[in-house]
Amino acid sequence: MDSLSDTLKKLKITAVDRTEDSLEGCLDCLLQALAQNNAETSEKIQASGILQLFASLLTPQSSCKAKVANIIAEVAKNEFMRIPCVDAGLISPLVQLLNSKDQEVLLQTGRALGNICYDSHSLQAQLINMGVIPTLVKLLGIHCQNAALTEMCLVAFGNLAELESSKEQFASTNIAEELVKLFKKQIEHDKREMIFEVLAPLAENDAIKLQLVEAGLVECLLEIVQQKVDSDKEDDITELKTGSDLMVLLLLGDESMQKLFEGGKGSVFQRVLSWIPSNNHQLQLAGALAIANFARNDGNCIHMVDNGIVEKLMDLLDRHVEDGNVTVQHAALSALRNLAIPVINKAKMLSAGVTEAVLKFLKSEMPPVQFKLLGTLRMLIDAQAEAAEQLGKNVKLVERLVEWCEAKDHAGVMGESNRLLSALIRHSKSKDVIKTIVQSGGIKHLVTMATSEHVIMQNEALVALALIAALELGTAEKDLESAKLVQILHRLLADERSAPEIKYNSMVLICALMGSESLHKEVQDLAFLDVVSKLRSHENKSVAQQASLTEQRLTVES
Repeated sequence: MDSLSDTLKKLKITAVDRTEDSLEGCLDCLLQALAQNNAETSEKIQASGILQLFASLLTPQSSCKAKVANIIAEVAKNEFMRIPCVDAGLISPLVQLLNSKDQEVLLQTGRALGNICYDSHSLQAQLINMGVIPTLVKLLGIHCQNAALTEMCLVAFGNLAELESSKEQFASTNIAEELVKLFKKQIEHDKREMIFEVLAPLAENDAIKLQLVEAGLVECLLEIVQQKVDSDKEDDITELKTGSDLMVLLLLGDESMQKLFEGGKGSVFQRVLSWIPSNNHQLQLAGALAIANFARNDGNCIHMVDNGIVEKLMDLLDRHVEDGNVTVQHAALSALRNLAIPVINKAKMLSAGVTEAVLKFLKSEMPPVQFKLLGTLRMLIDAQAEAAEQLGKNVKLVERLVEWCEAKDHAGVMGESNRLLSALIRHSKSKDVIKTIVQSGGIKHLVTMATSEHVIMQNEALVALALIAALELGTAEKDLESAKLVQILHRLLADERSAPEIKYNSMVLICALMGSESLHKEVQDLAFLDVVSKLRSHENKSVAQQASLTEQRLTVES
């Protein structure tokens, strides 16, 4: 390697003198040495101090800029060389060279920048601030015939698109158009895969989602699905999954979703509907997720329910009851939950038999499925007294809810179980439902729910408990006592942080508890009068009025 040391010394002199021929010769020798032993050669280059001279050889006028950029790209493959390259001030001149017309210069410059900034978010952010994104997008448009340059641009986009700060810059270019144009031309799986890797992070941005839809990406994706759906080749299966996943991602943007729904008449919406009865699990999943995304506003939900989507989803769920695909179950339940939000849809879905279809999954041990099942039932019974009563008297369901109320490892399932338990009472106002819940051991969970950190859940619990006290106090008395309800209410009323509606409902509940001798005694022992009389001057009128009424009741009863 002595000749390498000689080359480096010679290079130092010629770099200053700018003797073109010997400079070119030295650079060729370096490239050869790097090809033979990259790491060792790179160490010697660093030790020689030659990196500092490279910046001056990267000017637009320099005849050897492509070779210098190539050397930088090679040495920057080594992690230990990246910071020295930055310290030698190479980033700025390299970025300037991206404006070159010479394809070889562009290729080597792109490689050099990519390798220096590899895996470094701070350096990539620096490139974004220097404006490389619009420059690279323009290059992709101009040099789309050059496979190596195209690949270089795609790799760069893939890295930069991971950074949140890049999305705005990408959105202000015509990247969507260029990528879709490129995508349409690609036949090879690997090339398409590369474009997918850029599209996925970009499509997380709502503005870019819309641009991709307008540029015709959806039609390309639908075509892929059609081509690959029956294939069992691994590449095709991968591409089907990537394509249909990306399709679902595009539907997460409100504008892009509405554009594709086209009042339920859109060809895209119709095609997605046809995925649900398919025999391909990936397509069933994407179809159900797409419906869940289309079901993000009342108008769409009402249209879909009127046009028979519920039956399609129930058929799909039916195919996945025994040893079914968990992701498909979860997606179909998500779609049904969203569809059940508009008031007008609830009765239609109930009479279509959605509760029966959903209850088949009561035995599921998968928390994501449990969570969606609970949410769907809760949406369906909202203000539907008859359905709430029917479900609330279903002992199997209530016992399962009580069991899930203790699912400490799954906060979502635990929260939804509590909420459904409370909803069954609030919407049915039925003595039979309350008796079923008392017998199944659900009271203590409703009392605990009254101490939740979420005001909405506290409120739901207090209203349910007030109904229990009004309708079935005798049945629930012992459970309310052992759950320490009176102490909890005292704490809620004394706590200045409690929301006005919590204070109001706690006082309503106190009055309702007076009908029980043992609970009445607990109320007297805890000096509630002091706490309640202070609330008479509360800034919220309803709270102040309820405080006066409660005070009178407490005074009379004492």
